[in-house]
Amino acid sequence: MSFSFFKPSRPKTPQEVVKAIRDSLMALDTKTVVEVKALEKALEEVEKNFSSLRGMLSGDGEAEPNADQAVQLALEFCKEDVISLVIHKLHILGWEARKDLLHCWSILLKQQVSETYCCVQYFEEHFELLDSLVVCYDNKEIALHSGSMLRECIKFPSLAKYVLESACFELFFKFVELPNFDVASDAFSTFKDLLTKHESVVSDFLTSHYSEFFDVYERLLTSSNYVTRRQSLKLLSDFLLEPPNSHIMKKFILEVRYLKVIMTLLKDSSKNIQISAFHIFKIFVANPNKPQEVKIILARNHEKLLELLHNLSPGKGSEDDQFEEEKELIIEEIQKMSGLQNLEH
Repeated sequence: MSFSFFKPSRPKTPQEVVKAIRDSLMALDTKTVVEVKALEKALEEVEKNFSSLRGMLSGDGEAEPNADQAVQLALEFCKEDVISLVIHKLHILGWEARKDLLHCWSILLKQQVSETYCCVQYFEEHFELLDSLVVCYDNKEIALHSGSMLRECIKFPSLAKYVLESACFELFFKFVELPNFDVASDAFSTFKDLLTKHESVVSDFLTSHYSEFFDVYERLLTSSNYVTRRQSLKLLSDFLLEPPNSHIMKKFILEVRYLKVIMTLLKDSSKNIQISAFHIFKIFVANPNKPQEVKIILARNHEKLLELLHNLSPGKGSEDDQFEEEKELIIEEIQKMSGLQNLEH
């Protein structure tokens, strides 16, 4: 007598798991989506398959994940174009499926065959998928999920470089000011990563696109939104003061238009913004090669500037002494400016 029906089912192979995911995603077609019962059934199948994927990549509590299987899963994801399918079907997926997908996403991206990250290579051959992830910020239902996926992608220099140089990058200047706070904050996190994670990539980008970039960045610094002003000012300090961007900083501090923006922020009603503005303003003032136009602006406004600086304090903290020393040096330099006569002649 056979009792084979009591035996546990054979574990699925990576190929079978990925095929099941692909087939269940393909089933989310136009006809299925408009039929409630059919959609529910199809989404349950997707959820089950993503749960299997998560178990295979992270272990299921009973068995540890297998490194070779993880690599095979990543290879199959690329071979079967499941990466593309996942991105295009993201807006249809249920919450559990998205949660499991996010858990698996970074693991899949890290899988290597020899020296090659296979999923990263797939994106390099299908860069338009990164554009698709960026524009997902326009859909608040999936913006946080797609944002997390995008940030995992741009941990790799080649993918970050593409996004920076793509037409979609300019959309971030809109996304960071979206009315939905959570979506705007997530977009800013991605925007910040793009401008800080890969120093040489960012330096090359800013060198090649200096005028266009700072033309639109100025809009963030002068935004009526407090959070936007504060975050963009802090981010400006972060990437301007990176050693590879020293040539960008030197160019920036020669421009009167940006000195005026920073001086306006120096008198902002927010103390935090004033302090952040000071750390950029001091570079303009301390520059030994100030152009004549910058000297004129400082001389004309020296009384207001000195009053602002005398009243500026970071509050109690370990950096007080250094701040006060820097402030005194800047005050001295502005006082020298005020003593210069006939600057405009």
